[in-house]
Amino acid sequence: MDTADNIRNNIIDKLLTISNKEYLNALYKLISKSSVENDAIQLSEDQLLMLNMSEDDIKNNRIVSQEELDKMDLEWLKGL
Repeated sequence: MDTADNIRNNIIDKLLTISNKEYLNALYKLISKSSVENDAIQLSEDQLLMLNMSEDDIKNNRIVSQEELDKMDLEWLKGL
């Protein structure tokens, strides 16, 4: 049986592939009407670790712009 975290992550993965704006707006309206908004979200140790690592990267200027990332992705795709 999937845990709530697994289900949530699977939904997020699928959402990232959707480009239809109307479909996304409909999903957003559905989700925004739920009562989950008032619930505190418990992060896993791994999620907290990733957030802390991200904060450290930002603090130490270990960042890449979206433009640079796009260029790196294109180079990577060309190598396939």
